[in-house]
Amino acid sequence: EYEEKAGRAQRPLSPKQNVRKNLDFEPLSTTALILEDRPANLPAKPAEEAQKHRQQYEEMVVQAKKRELKEAQKRKKQLEERCKLEESIGNAVLTWNNEILPNWETMCCSRKVRELWWQGIPPSVRGKVWSLAIGNELNITHELYDICLARAKEKWRSLSTGGAEVECEDAGFSAADREASLELIKLDISRTFPNLCIFQQGGPYHDTLHSILGAYTCYRPDVGYVQGMSFIAAVLILNLDTADAFIAFSNLLNKPCQMAFFRVDHGLMLTYFAAFEVFFEENLPKLFAHFKKNNLTPDIYLIDWIFTLYSKSLPLDLACRVWDVFCRDGEEFLFRTALGILKLFEDILTKMDFIHIAQFLTKLPEDLPSEEFFTSIAAIQMQSRNKKWAQILTALQKDNREMEKGSPSLKR
Repeated sequence: EYEEKAGRAQRPLSPKQNVRKNLDFEPLSTTALILEDRPANLPAKPAEEAQKHRQQYEEMVVQAKKRELKEAQKRKKQLEERCKLEESIGNAVLTWNNEILPNWETMCCSRKVRELWWQGIPPSVRGKVWSLAIGNELNITHELYDICLARAKEKWRSLSTGGAEVECEDAGFSAADREASLELIKLDISRTFPNLCIFQQGGPYHDTLHSILGAYTCYRPDVGYVQGMSFIAAVLILNLDTADAFIAFSNLLNKPCQMAFFRVDHGLMLTYFAAFEVFFEENLPKLFAHFKKNNLTPDIYLIDWIFTLYSKSLPLDLACRVWDVFCRDGEEFLFRTALGILKLFEDILTKMDFIHIAQFLTKLPEDLPSEEFFTSIAAIQMQSRNKKWAQILTALQKDNREMEKGSPSLKR
């Protein structure tokens, strides 16, 4: 362009400079520079070196084509696996809708259903299955939810207008306590699945989550709102209609294990930890000894897992699959899942000290492979000396009661 503008005649290309013009292709990457001639102020390439560079470039092209072919085969395999998975999910949906759900009472405990359950419940029927599996022992109706929500809204209004002296049926719970609880809800909602941006202020599920948690504080003022509840409610909202999510939420929190943790029943919590350690030592003796050596007690990592039912600690899709089997097997599966996590990372954890173990278990890797994770859980045996989880837990509870009865200091 400069020569044209200057009106200079272009010099004809030398035979060596014309090498690229005779090529059947145009080099498209920096690797093709090996085919270029040297600048005019440098000695020309010897014929042997030029030939060598041509061979090197051709080898690079062959390797690039191989990589491209390998990537194409990988993409094809991933597509085939995805199609296979979608077909499997489609067949499972038909089985759940046509065979299992219409005959729930007779089929829910069958071997076929339990095996299908373990593989994960299809998202389109997950809410229905969870509702049936959790049950409604509290006999909560949609109307009761509306009443609790109306009371919550009334409290919010009275607190926002400064009506701290408003009388309420929640005897023994001051306006300050209720206000603190409601403020904690607001704070926690913004922290619930922040990456999804659907529960934060302005998000489509912000008000729904706020309503369910507020209604629950009115339904169970003796429990109130406890940090961790927002994650459980959020997972239910993603799979159920609002009123049904509230019903499942209230019944779920009423289970013995959840009630022990959310009401901070220290004695019962310690019993659960003790039962967990029995199976920890049984399944992973080497890691158990390492934890004992480093004074790493179960409360350091288990509390957060149990409080949020793993929905905060695991990727959401994986947490939902844990919930699937939890709804099938009950509280035992929560502790079996914990042992599955420890087994999966046993080799890593045995090389860590107290601080690094606590940090690792507080924030688990985000790329947990689903099948490998559930294979690890499946390898955990929830039986110790011919005793199952429920038997061990009952025996420990009995021992604790006897100790309390026999100890005057404990009585006081």
